[in-house]
Amino acid sequence: MKEVQEFLKECGVYYLATLDGDKPRVRPFGTAEIFEDHLYIQTGKKKDVFKQIEKNNNVEICAFKNGKWIRVRGELVVDDRIEAKKDMLDKNPDLRGMYDENDDNTVVLYFKFGEATISSFTEAPKQINF
Repeated sequence: MKEVQEFLKECGVYYLATLDGDKPRVRPFGTAEIFEDHLYIQTGKKKDVFKQIEKNNNVEICAFKNGKWIRVRGELVVDDRIEAKKDMLDKNPDLRGMYDENDDNTVVLYFKFGEATISSFTEAPKQINF
């Protein structure tokens, strides 16, 4: 899981795919933190992405760096605990201008079942389950 998080953080931006009804939606994200042995991301409850995750929590992430790409898929689960939100925001202080662990908008989600594949054109794919 640490390798997955490091890959995503080194990319800086990754792309999260959800479903909006029967249509795919993809948008840039940047948070990827480990808290209590789970990989977490963060967004706002008011955003369409969160509403889509509430309806179907199966998502996929894709990112690319240095000739390699990662795909991460799994089920996201909301963690409403203040401690989880605070950990995310403390590790990503630039988000504090928009989010606070005590507001009604901040939401952190972790991968309940995660599967990552790191691929390239020159190496065999590497599978990571977490």
